[in-house]
Amino acid sequence: QPHSLSLQVIRCRAAVAWAVGKPLSLEEVEVAPPKAREVRVKIVATGICRTDDHVIEGSVADIDFPVIPGHEGAGIVESIGEGVTSVKPGNQLAP
Repeated sequence: QPHSLSLQVIRCRAAVAWAVGKPLSLEEVEVAPPKAREVRVKIVATGICRTDDHVIEGSVADIDFPVIPGHEGAGIVESIGEGVTSVKPGNQLAP
């Protein structure tokens, strides 16, 4: 039986880049439930790497803003979508 959170939109805080060269804005965002073959992860720790800096500075082409940088993170699987078999809720993930 799926956990009740797995079917709900959740709210969390994120640092959002709205445009090239603008400072990050700490905001509350909504995260949809995972779709087929998707995993929703509760991020415990993350950092902004040089690739994220390039995105924020505008050095990477074809980026649609807004974006939430910090793709290198560690967390806990919160919920999974249909067809996911490699992880389950509660699994710890690290880069």
